[in-house]
Amino acid sequence: MSTIGTLIYTWCGERVGSDTFGNRYYRSRGGRQKRYGRERRWVVYNGIDEASKVPAEWHAWLHHISEAPLTDGAAKARPWQKPHLPNLTGTRFAYRPKGHQLAGGHRQRAPGDYEPWAPD
Repeated sequence: MSTIGTLIYTWCGERVGSDTFGNRYYRSRGGRQKRYGRERRWVVYNGIDEASKVPAEWHAWLHHISEAPLTDGAAKARPWQKPHLPNLTGTRFAYRPKGHQLAGGHRQRAPGDYEPWAPD
């Protein structure tokens, strides 16, 4: 929880559910505290506040795309679908292609490799 405002809203809010990352989702009790004609919905992150940790089924609910969380739909995921992962950029699990300095820095030469200009 990053602010006292979030703490107060969470204390007065109604818990809707949680996801596989341990994030908890809330809404205002009984539809009170409407803003722009819609109930307030928010997430309390487990760990660092990172928006990419919200799976698609909860993202749809948070942004009022669906009235109920799509958790049942997520349970019926297609066999080709990968599980949701947060953005791993900047962590040790980030993707690093061959030739990247942090992955060894060596790769096979390619025909279009750069050759520096050298004056005669």
